[in-house]
Amino acid sequence: MRRVTHRAGALALAAPLALAPALAFAAGAVEGGPKQATNWSAISMFVVFVFLTLGITYWAASRTKSAAQFYSAGGGITGFQNGMAIAGDYMSAASFLGISGLVYLSGYDGLIYSVGFLVGWPIVTFLIAEPLRNLGKYTFADVASFRLKQTEIRVLAACGTLVTVAFYLIAQMVGAGALIQILFGLDYWIAVVIVGVLMIVYVTFGGMLATTWVQIIKAVLLLSGATFMALAVLWNFGFSPESLFARAVQVHPKHDAIMAPGTLVSNPVSAISLGLALIFGTAGLPHILMRFFTVADAKAARKSVFYATGLIGYFYILTFIIGFGAITLVATNPDFLDPAIAAAKGPLAAIKGGSNMAAIHLANAVGGNLFLGFISAVAFATILAVVSGLTLAGASAISHDLYATVFRHGNANEQDEMRISKIATIFLGILAIILGIVFQKQNVAFMVGLAFCIAASCNFPVLLLSMFWKGLTTRGALIGGFLGLISAVVMVVLSPSVWEVTIGNPKGSAPFPYENPALFSMAIAFIGIWLFSVTDKSARAATDRGGFEAQFVRCQTGIGASGASAH
Repeated sequence: MRRVTHRAGALALAAPLALAPALAFAAGAVEGGPKQATNWSAISMFVVFVFLTLGITYWAASRTKSAAQFYSAGGGITGFQNGMAIAGDYMSAASFLGISGLVYLSGYDGLIYSVGFLVGWPIVTFLIAEPLRNLGKYTFADVASFRLKQTEIRVLAACGTLVTVAFYLIAQMVGAGALIQILFGLDYWIAVVIVGVLMIVYVTFGGMLATTWVQIIKAVLLLSGATFMALAVLWNFGFSPESLFARAVQVHPKHDAIMAPGTLVSNPVSAISLGLALIFGTAGLPHILMRFFTVADAKAARKSVFYATGLIGYFYILTFIIGFGAITLVATNPDFLDPAIAAAKGPLAAIKGGSNMAAIHLANAVGGNLFLGFISAVAFATILAVVSGLTLAGASAISHDLYATVFRHGNANEQDEMRISKIATIFLGILAIILGIVFQKQNVAFMVGLAFCIAASCNFPVLLLSMFWKGLTTRGALIGGFLGLISAVVMVVLSPSVWEVTIGNPKGSAPFPYENPALFSMAIAFIGIWLFSVTDKSARAATDRGGFEAQFVRCQTGIGASGASAH
């Protein structure tokens, strides 16, 4: 059973990465709502999904015999399977519900997040995927510390990973509780406990293999459901997008303005900063980066990004149609609106459960209660997959990077490392449940933005420069990386969304005027890494620079790269 735990860790690591972007939307939007009548069709479909995934976890546990299998499924996942799993990770419930909700409220402008999330993938394709796989390890810390001093860089990478995971996990758990409260009619705390317990089971026993297949199944279900919804919307308008948009312009209170950009993010500095966080944050998310160690070689890594980008792009096109479909079919149907709010603020703002429920109500409008149950169950299953991946990422950082390498100096055996991973998983699961309940009333959208910002400001600069800049030293990476991490956290806390909205200070009092600090924190990180590297004349710095040539050859050619193997 101890060996089984290791593999589960790797799989979980991959999941959070994909989910990160999606969560960004939903976290703040799913603020909860009135508890609904119990939806038995949704619950029955969800129970079927849970039993199916538990069966996969049992099967994966029997095939997880080593650390390599636990962390990276033994490198035995094909490019297409990994592409599907990455897409399953990335297309979270938050993305599905959040982007369609943004389109429902803002029209064309709602696509700014989906475009940002999507265009991050060419960065991953051309800069990250192939070199990462050629350096052939389990976590991105293995790559960042390849020629640098292990202890310091792994501590930095583990801090970046755990902070990112913590903010995502809180947002996912709060989103899960609010969503399930609305969809299933369960009490908030029960929903959070269910998600937490299932997450612990998946990660502890199933490893990367189980996580991969759970993600693939979820991706197929989500794409199928979204495709049906989009086709059903177009069917209502004779498969004419022009008719759909014309009707939406007629119904929406902003009218023609919903077909033009510029209302959601009007400040150019904020727009650039948000874009940088979304584009480069993707390339620094630990759970996404971990997925590239599950395939056999660099060619399969490139293929997996190719497939994932296509599937994710297709999915975001569907959310656009779903959002406009909600404007035309949900905002015009009194069954889905709160009469009191409709009288005061108009039909668009009166949607039951808030704008994040636009896609859920649209499912009911086009497919009836049974299809509503299916989409609700898929949304819940998506959250499960995300939190499992996040937990695996966190547990692997603790067991592989901190325990095995920093505390035991690389002398830990697989059984001990797996046991630590299992303990860390249970600890993180309990912590996630507690935080999810504590932060129930909190708007947690900023936490997801912060997770992306930290990934772009700490993980991405260190990873990129460790692979492509000969002059990088341990001192430069350590100081610059922590400068990026700390500055990102501090500037988010001082931003209007936290300083004024969350903490409750007067409007206009925020010391940092922009919502997303990535433009500034990324600059601080890169300048800090460069400055403290070029001024480093120590013997260790000479060793760091001297190791670049051998690393670069392996990074670019794969010569010397191994399949995933036990340490």
